[in-house]
Amino acid sequence: MSWIKTLDRKAADGRLSSIYDRVAGKTGQIDNILAAHSLRPHTLEGHMALYKAVLHHYGNSLDKAYLEAIGTWVSSLNKCAYCVEHHFAGLKRLLNDDARSAEIRDAIDAGIPERAFSGRELAGLRYAELLTRQPDKLTQMHVMALREAGFEDGEILEINQVTAYFAYANRTVLGLGVNPAGEALGLSPNTSDDPDDWSHD
Repeated sequence: MSWIKTLDRKAADGRLSSIYDRVAGKTGQIDNILAAHSLRPHTLEGHMALYKAVLHHYGNSLDKAYLEAIGTWVSSLNKCAYCVEHHFAGLKRLLNDDARSAEIRDAIDAGIPERAFSGRELAGLRYAELLTRQPDKLTQMHVMALREAGFEDGEILEINQVTAYFAYANRTVLGLGVNPAGEALGLSPNTSDDPDDWSHD
């Protein structure tokens, strides 16, 4: 599951057990990226609060499938196969369109997002790429270009935060050797109208 000790639900007690109850899905699964926090439950709480707010919150206006595409793209750029597989599975479920999903996956795997995206969506992905690969190269002009592509400032913030979250998540996975052994892929906290509902379905 990872290179450090983790506690499963049977071994969890106190605060960790309570958090596990909140994040578990109908099957009781605790994603391995979350279990990697088990020795420090407070960081698991922080991770989940950020994850829910960035990707699964009713206050976001961008389409959730597009936010998942950004997450999959950033994870691919960071060579984090775990997050690519998890979030592509979530993206595929949201789209419910095998042909479109395959088109997106092929574009991401090839590193050529314009094979599947155009217009403002492509502009958002290109911003995410620069923020991932060369964050020091970003200037106010890049934000202005996103506005010109059709994004409102709140939407630009959403793109920025999804990209930043995946920098964190990818490094959690890669730095601790988290792998998907024993997991069903693509589960997520889908109740977006309740920011405190972390259950994965």
